[in-house]
Parts: sequence; structure tokens; C-alpha cells
Amino acid sequence: MPEPVIQKSELKKACKNCGAELKYKPGTTSITCEYCGHEEHINLDTDPIKELPLRVYLESQGSQANSEEISILHCKNCGANQHVEENYKSLHCVYCGTPLIREDAKTEQWILPGGVLPFQLTQDEAILRFKKWVKGLWWAPNDLQKATLDPQFTKGLYLPYWTFDAQLYGRYTGSRGDYYYETQSYRDSNGKRRTRRVRKTRWTPVSGNISGFVDDTLINASKQHTGKVPRGVALWNLKKLQPFESSFLAGFVTEKYTIPLKDGHLESQDEMRRIADTWARRDIGGDEQRVSHLNMQLEEETFKHILLPVYISAYRYKNKDYSFFVNGENGSISGKRPYSFWKIFLAVLAGLFVFGLVYLFNK
Repeated sequence: MPEPVIQKSELKKACKNCGAELKYKPGTTSITCEYCGHEEHINLDTDPIKELPLRVYLESQGSQANSEEISILHCKNCGANQHVEENYKSLHCVYCGTPLIREDAKTEQWILPGGVLPFQLTQDEAILRFKKWVKGLWWAPNDLQKATLDPQFTKGLYLPYWTFDAQLYGRYTGSRGDYYYETQSYRDSNGKRRTRRVRKTRWTPVSGNISGFVDDTLINASKQHTGKVPRGVALWNLKKLQPFESSFLAGFVTEKYTIPLKDGHLESQDEMRRIADTWARRDIGGDEQRVSHLNMQLEEETFKHILLPVYISAYRYKNKDYSFFVNGENGSISGKRPYSFWKIFLAVLAGLFVFGLVYLFNK
């Protein structure tokens, strides 16, 4: 009788001393036991991260190659699809805080991640950054700091992204603008004749070819109705990517991509067209550039599925949902925040009062 297949992302490692589940220790290459302190080293793959041939995966049969099954919990409130580790006693959606029912988990197919950027910050460090952030907010309600911030609602999440590589070729036509100056005479308000230099642009028709390698065009692979990660937080150093190893996921939530590969590819083409336009303008030179036509061709296209770290905390304040995000690699922070109506109202009144006093004094 054949042995059951254990999927790589579902593999749980138990502590050999006490049997508790081992968790990844941010900023290290180790998984540790939070009960007895036992630590094991993660064996890193020395081979470079694999780039997969895009066209093969866009075909119906190829899309299932190099894939695996993973248990997924679907949030009925915001639509997030997340894989939750078994050690959590109380399950809540990382985006909106809605309770999740473990019995509702479904087994789904996903393309195996090629790389993962391991967490560098711990959960405690993320919470401290949030508290510091709250203290620095203007017009925030005084009791915001007293709002419930239970550690169970601040979770580390691996976000799914697609990256696309391609050899780009293009031919463009357009115009190059070069500045030149002419001296013009005019009369000022007193009727005196004066001169001034006026800048003008001389346009010259141009055409040319561009080519180059586009590396790691990063495309978000998930979309929720709420909880979108702010742009200022969604910046990671992809040079720190490690070949995928399930041990890095231990103790964290992993979100499954909801944007299919083909849709991510279409978005990457738009981004590569913007890159091609930039290259064309650089090739044109001059002081200004116009690109009237650009024919772009992509060859040797490859992609990979990667996981990037972020801490998310969903909290409620006066019956409204708010969330904050901390980049799990560099610690940058942003998020939704409440405003105090009365603080703003009183500040406006104070400003009007001061303006009135100054007006009466000057009068």
C-alpha cells in the first residue's frame, strides 16, 4: 500500500523535546519551540530561485504542473483566501477580523511558490511600531490608544505576488524637443520698453530601437474588498528572497493568490509598456520627448510565484473597522486611522477665534 503524500506547505514540524509545533524565528534561519526553547536550523537550498516558462503555464495543462494542494479558509466578509496554521486557537481574518470556522476549510490547488522573503521583524516589534505610530497621529481620538489591540488580531501574513521577467524589444517613432531662447521686447506697466528672454521648443522627428532585460516586474496576486496594503508599505528588497522552504511559513498565515496568472501577466505587460516608454524617451534625449508610436515585443518570458511578509492588525473603534500594516522586512508602517470630530471642530473654532481677535485688533 503506497504511503500518503504529504504536501510541502502542509508539513508541520514538531519539537523533538516536548512535541509542540516549531515556528519560524524572524530574522534568522531557524525554527524554534516557544515552550522549551529547542531550535533547529533551516536547510537552505543553495540553487538559485527557479524562473518558470510563462507560456507553458498559461496553457490549461501546464497551469497544474509544479502545483500542490493547500487548505484554504475563505472570509465571507472581505473575500480573503488564507491558509491558517493549526496552532491558532482563535481564528480571525487577518484583514477584517471576522471569525473564521476551521470546518469551512477547503482544499485547493495552487502554483508552488518559487521564493519567499522571510520575516525580519517579530510580532512584538510590529506591535511596538503600531503603538508609536498611534502616538504620532494628529487629530486622533484621545482614547484610540485604549482601543483593543489583542496580539491574536496582529498576525504575520505572507502576501502572494507574481514576478515576471522578459527580454524586451521595441521600435518607436516620436519627436525630440530641444529648448532655445529668443529675445523679445515689451512695454511694462509704466510704458517703458524692456526686453526679456522667452523659451521655445524646437521639435525634430525621431525614430529608433530599444532593447533590454526586464527583471522581476512585481504584480500583486491577491485582491480583497477591504484591507488593501498601502503602497508605502508594499516595498521589499527582493534581493533577500530565499528559495521556497515551508519552514519559513511556520507560525504565520499564508494568503492564496486570487488574481490568476493570466490576469497578472496582462497587468505585467502594462507595466513593461511603461518601462519601454521610459527607455524610448531616454533614447530620444533632448529636453522634452514625445512618443507617438511604440511597438513592443516580449520574448523569453518567465515568471515565479513569491511570498512577501507583512504584519496586519484589524481593530474596531466606535463600531468601525480599521487596519494597519507593518512591512515584515523593513518595518515601514501605514494604515487606516480614525479622526476625532471634536478635536477638529474645536481646532477650527480656536482658529476662527484667533483670526477674529487679530482682525479686531488691527481694525
